[in-house]
Amino acid sequence: MNKKISLGLALSLIAVSIAVTFILTSFFSLQSFNTKVMDVNEKAKKYTALQSLDAIVREYYYGDINEETLEDGILKGYVQGLDDKYSRYLTEEEYLTELNENSGTLVGLGLTLTEDESGYIRISEILSSSPASDSGIMQDDLIISIDGVDVKEMGFSEAADNMKGTEGSTVTLTIRRNGKDTEYTFTRRSIIVNSVEAEMLGNLIGYIKINSFKENTPEQFIEALERLTVNGAKSLIFDVRGNSGGLVSALEECLDPLLPEGIIATSEYKDGHSETLIYSDSSELILPMAVIVDKHTASAAELFAASLRDFGKAPIIGEQTYGKGVMQDITELDDGGAIVLTVAEYKTVNSECYNGIGLTPDYPVENSDDGNDMQYNKAVEVVQLMTAQ
Repeated sequence: MNKKISLGLALSLIAVSIAVTFILTSFFSLQSFNTKVMDVNEKAKKYTALQSLDAIVREYYYGDINEETLEDGILKGYVQGLDDKYSRYLTEEEYLTELNENSGTLVGLGLTLTEDESGYIRISEILSSSPASDSGIMQDDLIISIDGVDVKEMGFSEAADNMKGTEGSTVTLTIRRNGKDTEYTFTRRSIIVNSVEAEMLGNLIGYIKINSFKENTPEQFIEALERLTVNGAKSLIFDVRGNSGGLVSALEECLDPLLPEGIIATSEYKDGHSETLIYSDSSELILPMAVIVDKHTASAAELFAASLRDFGKAPIIGEQTYGKGVMQDITELDDGGAIVLTVAEYKTVNSECYNGIGLTPDYPVENSDDGNDMQYNKAVEVVQLMTAQ
């Protein structure tokens, strides 16, 4: 039997349905509104507290206020409040330095500096082909003054900052060696940093040391790889000890010629979505390989080692690595500075993320105190056995 409802009843049902929809929509809209209001109110409290603090400082602070320094400090403090050791605010000058470092070039004298117990600056390394390399100064010399200002008066941080400058500018250093002081004047210029070192060892073992992953690292790495293989390398050792990471884009270009075709690593973001981080094409180098790591191997360097191991290309030799499996993006801000912000966690497609844990070596080896490089020796032994198989 067909049942029919009256027009009036139909209209009533429609009205009830509309009312229920309106009530539900209003309920969820109200919830959303209340949440937003709470967010606004919380933000307003924070800004009010900051305004109150600023008013007290400006009224009672005895010293002078540098507005630019104060603004930078506020922005740095905000990012520090995230309690994330990898996120940071960069001033305009710091941002430019970061860009230069990532590019694999730097402007300066080519000196690596450490604070000496005397209060002066000790030269711990001199880069080749740098303004300082042919000057006659030597490793372990002390920098006593910079442009006539005593280093002890400035303190290490300020003195190191005063060593920096634009390309073409000059700086005069007073260098002390064996109690004798000598003045040197240098012109700052751009220096290409070599992040890859390579050599052929005995038994046709190719050795490649990667110090960091910069924009120009892939070019140096591929050149070294091709040179070793053309010269007859039968196996390869990759050394990423002391490598704290760098650019994932550079890492991808270094891994590409070594690994099989496909997705190698992915990144997972706050909203749960994943993206391909490293992809390799069909070109693959088939040679016995090993990777040496230590406790300072971190970030992209860890992903380099993990990728080679997880795709069956190379065992890992050395110490438990640092354990940085999160990625940072750099966003330029309107003030000319930038924020370096942790945005994702990453891992290879064949294993779990190692963040906070590190990579456990297949062959755990610690170097001895007598200077004998046991990790290097073990890597040579491993690739020789792999070659003999």
